[in-house]
Amino acid sequence: MSVTIYHNPACGTSRNTLAMIRNAGIEPEVIEYLHARPTRAQLQKMIADAGLTVREAIREKGTPYAELRLGDPALTDDQLLDAMLAHPILINRPFVITERGVRLCRPSELVLDILLSPQQGAFTKEDGEVVIDAQGRRVVR
Repeated sequence: MSVTIYHNPACGTSRNTLAMIRNAGIEPEVIEYLHARPTRAQLQKMIADAGLTVREAIREKGTPYAELRLGDPALTDDQLLDAMLAHPILINRPFVITERGVRLCRPSELVLDILLSPQQGAFTKEDGEVVIDAQGRRVVR
């Protein structure tokens, strides 16, 4: 199975998502998008394929979102995309692309919906939340 993750190693959600992909026995293509920025077309496609609006794909926390006044409802999708491409920290993460679809994996366990391979063992997030039990089954809260 081909899996690509747009990853930020400084983000716990992104690290947890990557770890769940690997817990399924998959070694994904890891794109550290802060250094290897997606093209405009790639970013637009990821957002659309995930079923999101451009505004839903923008990260506010820890970014220049407020400083750039990106909350202004008069801004167009093109203007928002321009900002995201100029400041990739504004791209919410992690986006994961598989044969089963594209997801913005927030929370990280959303990745489980688009992986073909089952989890191979228990998985606990960095914060201690158990997501997969010892039999490889998703823990539902």
